[in-house]
Amino acid sequence: MSSATFGKVRSEALTLSEAERAELAHELVASLDAPSDADAADAWDKEILRRLAEIDAGTAKLIDRETFRRRLQDRLGHR
Repeated sequence: MSSATFGKVRSEALTLSEAERAELAHELVASLDAPSDADAADAWDKEILRRLAEIDAGTAKLIDRETFRRRLQDRLGHR
C-alpha cells in the first residue's frame, strides 16, 4: 500500500465514531492473529483435544506453575 493510500485510509478511519473505530480496530487486530493455513487451525484443535483427553485420562505429565515459570525463564535466557 502506498503512503498516499495509507494516509487516506487512516484519515477516513479517524472520521468514524468511537464505536466504529473500536470495531474496525478489533477486526484489524483479529486479522493479524488469523492462522494463515486453515489446516493449521484444525491441527491445533486436534492437538488441544488430544492433550485434554490425556489430562482427563490421568496420563498427562502435569507440572506446577513455578516449574513452568522456571522452565520458561530458562528457555528465554532470563536467569
